[in-house]
Amino acid sequence: MSTGPASGAASGPDRPRLAAGCDRPPAEVHDVALLDLDGVVYVGPDAVPGVPEALAAARAAGMRLGFVTNNAARPPEEVAHHLTDLGVPARPEEVITSSQAAASVVAGMLGEGARVLPVGGPGVATALRAAGLTVVHRAEDDPAAVVQGYGREVGWAQLAEAVVAVRNGARHVATNADATIPSPRGPLPGNGAMVGVVRDVTGRQPLITGKPEPAMHAECVRRTGAERPVVVGDRLDTDIEGSHRAGAASLLVFSGVCDPATLLAAGPLHRPDLLAADAAGLLVPHPPVVRDGAGWRCGRWLATADGTGPLEVVAGDGPLDDGVPGDGDGLDGLRALCLASWTRAPGGAPARVRARDEEARTALAGWGLAEP
Repeated sequence: MSTGPASGAASGPDRPRLAAGCDRPPAEVHDVALLDLDGVVYVGPDAVPGVPEALAAARAAGMRLGFVTNNAARPPEEVAHHLTDLGVPARPEEVITSSQAAASVVAGMLGEGARVLPVGGPGVATALRAAGLTVVHRAEDDPAAVVQGYGREVGWAQLAEAVVAVRNGARHVATNADATIPSPRGPLPGNGAMVGVVRDVTGRQPLITGKPEPAMHAECVRRTGAERPVVVGDRLDTDIEGSHRAGAASLLVFSGVCDPATLLAAGPLHRPDLLAADAAGLLVPHPPVVRDGAGWRCGRWLATADGTGPLEVVAGDGPLDDGVPGDGDGLDGLRALCLASWTRAPGGAPARVRARDEEARTALAGWGLAEP
C-alpha cells in the first residue's frame, strides 16, 4: 500500500511534507478519500457549502469515498441516510465509525459472544452486536468490557453504570478521546470529556480505538480496500496525527475546528501534506513550497523567519515558475508561513507574523493572524 506524500516527493526533517505539494489533483492521485464528517462534510445539520458538488466531482474522477467519523452516536445506516439527504449519496458500507473500530478491537480481545456494556448513542450497541458481542446494560450483568462513545443522551445514569463495571474489572474502551465536537454555536463537549469522568472516578486509563489510533485506520483500510488513501480532516490531533501514524497522505481543511494560528504552531505529527479551504481541495493541484534564500516561497509569496522575531510574509510580483498554478485558493502565503514556522521551530511553537506589504496585511487578516 502506497500512502506517502501526495506528489511522491521525498520528505525529511528539513523538508516537511507540505513542501512537496501535489502536481495533479489528489482525486487523480489517490484511490480513496477517507473523509472526516463533522467539520469536513457537514457542520451541525448542514453540509459545508460546495462540498456535495466537490465530492460528486471527485467520484466522477474515479476516486472512491470513505466517510470516517469519531462520532460513535449513530449506526452507519443512519449516517449514510443523513449524508444522502445532504446531497452526498452514501451507502452504509462506505461509513466507518469509531464504534466499529472499537467493536473490532474488543471482539479480537475477548472473543465472540463476550458481554459488553455500551455507553453512548445507538451506534455503539449496533456495532457491538454486528461484531458478534453480547450487549448488556447493567454493571450487575458482569460485562468484560465497557465501550464508551459519544451520545447526546449520555448522562449520570450511564456514566455511573460504566464506573461500577470498570471498578469491578471490566476493560474500559473508548471510541475516541475528542474533547470537543464542532457545532454552529462553537465547540461543544465531545466524548473525551465524558470518558474523562469514568477515568477520573475509577483511576484507570481507557483503551482508545478511534482516530488517531492505528486501529481506526486499519478499520478504514479493511472496509474500503484503500491502497493509496488520503485522509481529509479538520483536526490536527485526530485526522492529521492519525494519517502520520498510519503512513497515509493528508489534506487539512479549514471548514471545521482548525485555524491557521494553530497550524503554524503544529508539531511534527500534526503537520499535513496539503491545505485547502474545504474538501474541494481534492479537485485541484497543490503548489510546492521551496527554499528561497533564508525563506520559503510558494507561488508569488515569500515567508521568512529572522531569529526569534516575528515571521514575515510578502506578496511578490509574479508567480514562481514551478509548473503548478498557485494562489487560486488564497492559501499560498499561509503555505510559505507554515514552512518558515516549522523549520524555525522543528518541535512546534506559537508564531507571531508580520506583513511586509498591504496585500500580505489583508491576507493575514483573512487568516485570523493578527500582527504583533
